[in-house]
Amino acid sequence: MTNWQEIDTYAKQWVKEAGAMIRASFSETLNIQTKSNPNDLVTNIDKATERFFIEKIKTTYPNHTILGEEGLEETPAEFGGIVWIIDPIDGTMNFVHQQRNFAISIGIYEQGIGQIGLIYDVVHNELYHAQKGKGAYLNEISLPLLAEVEVKEAIIGINASWIIENSRIDSHLLAALAQDARATRSLGSAALEIAYVVSGRIDAYISLRLSPWDFAAGKVLIEEVGGVATTLRGDSLKLSGENTVLVSKPGLHRELLEKYLMSGKW
Repeated sequence: MTNWQEIDTYAKQWVKEAGAMIRASFSETLNIQTKSNPNDLVTNIDKATERFFIEKIKTTYPNHTILGEEGLEETPAEFGGIVWIIDPIDGTMNFVHQQRNFAISIGIYEQGIGQIGLIYDVVHNELYHAQKGKGAYLNEISLPLLAEVEVKEAIIGINASWIIENSRIDSHLLAALAQDARATRSLGSAALEIAYVVSGRIDAYISLRLSPWDFAAGKVLIEEVGGVATTLRGDSLKLSGENTVLVSKPGLHRELLEKYLMSGKW
């Protein structure tokens, strides 16, 4: 039988160690590269942090599989067994420009089911963590179940680029939501914005394009506080490829789907 408590203990220890390494790097000159486009950045610290986790996991749990954003391990063809889904620095642009508003994100799944979720706000030393069925925590404070809220009273996490005219979607759909909501916010780190929904700092988060390492940890966390994580069509999130993503308080989730999202061609 899998000892999830042991895995959770190791994962928390390694996340804190990696966070200390990242903070120590702030005075260094970064080696910055681009990936899919000029705004899709990766640094030597992203890669070093992912290598740190790979070494720790492979030494301690050689039979576990790793899916990391930087692709330093071979991508698993299937999600059988235990898979660590890692984003070493979620919000790299914030890391480069601000040295804040970024996070380490780790979701640990077994047979495609999330068992452990960790999102670590490195600069503020805030660790959001959960084990399946045991509730969610911010550091050692238990997080309560989320209360329902209507759109008119909700703060929605959404990138402004999805609201203005663009070539990908009908921007009028999400512009209407932005008008009806109490407010919108964009932090620049999907993992942190999902963590903010989990802790009640915002009420929902919407993205049209996320990879598994962006939401794997957050999905475990949000379900432990009674929230919901789906695509913008209300379908289950997939661990392979990109997804549209809606993470929200429960009643609000339904209202967002029915009034603003289900009619979109996402």
